[in-house]
Amino acid sequence: MRRDIKAVSPAVATVIMIAAVMVLIFVAMSYASSVLDSRLAENEFSANQQFMATTGLQIDDVAWTVGRTQTISYASRYGYVKYYPQALTYTVQINPAAENETFSYTTGMIMYNMPISQYNMGNNYFDRITPRNSASFLQEGPTAPVGHVFVVEQLPMDDGNFIRIVAVPSIRNMTSSIGSTDYYKFFLPTLTNSSSNPALSQSVTMVGSEVTKVVRSDVDSVRITVSYPSNGDGFNGNFFQFGENSIIQSWQSPVVVEFYVGAVEVSIGRA
Repeated sequence: MRRDIKAVSPAVATVIMIAAVMVLIFVAMSYASSVLDSRLAENEFSANQQFMATTGLQIDDVAWTVGRTQTISYASRYGYVKYYPQALTYTVQINPAAENETFSYTTGMIMYNMPISQYNMGNNYFDRITPRNSASFLQEGPTAPVGHVFVVEQLPMDDGNFIRIVAVPSIRNMTSSIGSTDYYKFFLPTLTNSSSNPALSQSVTMVGSEVTKVVRSDVDSVRITVSYPSNGDGFNGNFFQFGENSIIQSWQSPVVVEFYVGAVEVSIGRA
């Protein structure tokens, strides 16, 4: 009888056991939800790497035909696409030793931003998607890309802490000859912002708006330099990681240089 007085009744014991089991279930559910969210964010980020690679290719498709339009859709639960102006400035010097002529072009860039609270690879992570094996902003050949697409995580940044997939224009160089005259042609798309309404749809629309051409004869060398107008916001050389910031091309005999610039208007969220 004395032992029974100090014993816990079966009803109270059952309640305690049920409460303990429920706590364990809630902990397991919370852990499972966290793992599921992490896996969903990882899969979303991987899928949008392909989306941004396609966006980089579409820039080339629309840049050289005025009025041509391409819309690319994406799916995202955690991240979003943003247009950023004033990303790069390309400065071209014709016959730089003689300081004959200089002209500059500034372009924006398109970024898919994933908050690092959802997915991250570690500060200073960098991976180039395309072109895979070259960090030069000047690519040679008819099939060369006119854009770099890469993944970068650089913290802290003024506009927020994200791991980003970036598509930014670069330059394609092609050569040809007619008779005894050699032609060196450079192609550069420039991105400008038309509108931004990301709440309307998860899409990027690009429209070719203008193509300009600069032709110079009797050229013995060209220097092309890339600079970073938003350097103070963190979009600097470490962010883009080009192999060099200045490239000089020179020729033993004078050539004709043609520089083509295709203006592309970018709209975020306009299907």
